[in-house]
Amino acid sequence: MDIASIVGLIGACGMIIGAMLAGGALGPFVDTASILIVIGGTFFAVMYQAPLAVFLGHFGAMGKTFFPPVKPMEGMIERMIELASMARKDGMMALEGQETPDKFFAKGMQLLVDGADEAKLVGQMEAEIDAMKVRHASMQGCVNSWVDLAPAMGMIGTLIGLVLMLGNMGDPKSIGPAMAVALLTTLYGAFVANVMFNPMVKKLEGFTEFEVNYRKFVLEGLRGIARSDSPRNIQDQMAATLPPKLQAKFEIAA
Repeated sequence: MDIASIVGLIGACGMIIGAMLAGGALGPFVDTASILIVIGGTFFAVMYQAPLAVFLGHFGAMGKTFFPPVKPMEGMIERMIELASMARKDGMMALEGQETPDKFFAKGMQLLVDGADEAKLVGQMEAEIDAMKVRHASMQGCVNSWVDLAPAMGMIGTLIGLVLMLGNMGDPKSIGPAMAVALLTTLYGAFVANVMFNPMVKKLEGFTEFEVNYRKFVLEGLRGIARSDSPRNIQDQMAATLPPKLQAKFEIAA
């Protein structure tokens, strides 16, 4: 669970709701027509813009904002060193059936067991990294569509409200509801785009960057095993890119 995402969203919403309550009540800020225009309109416009599989999948991607599949680098390095020692002592076949931290790691290790050389290992694993980046980009693009389309729907709602208001200037009772639609759709559009989805896109992009670096990290360790490098050399090479505190942990363990 990513605490920063949860606390950040709740805190931002809390500050906005608190400002609304300073006026006495939330009632004036709730309008069904405005909600339908912004939330409903944006929902279907995003569906219209994206392939159905991507549209359905991007809801799961949103969930990763709060429950990211972040893996501990140090645990992966420790396991890589254990497997490197095993392969150097007993051969690649000794890696068959060994536990790994994730599927990407397991796939690379299985390639080594099946006799892949370093070039084939690198080619296939880098292709998988590139495919992951494409998948993530399509999902993030769909989430980003909410950022682009929600303010546009808010503007459409504003224009609808103004048309209703100007078309009924002779009826004072109709001016208030029409003005509410005009103003609240802009408010809802800005809220959806800037409080809910724009931070989400940035967070998902950061998690993708982490996942890419993690997989390149795994691939570097597997390349060392393919070359029959010593476990200590593999450890030093992988730990070199870690923060100083984690580097010190591996230096002590060595």
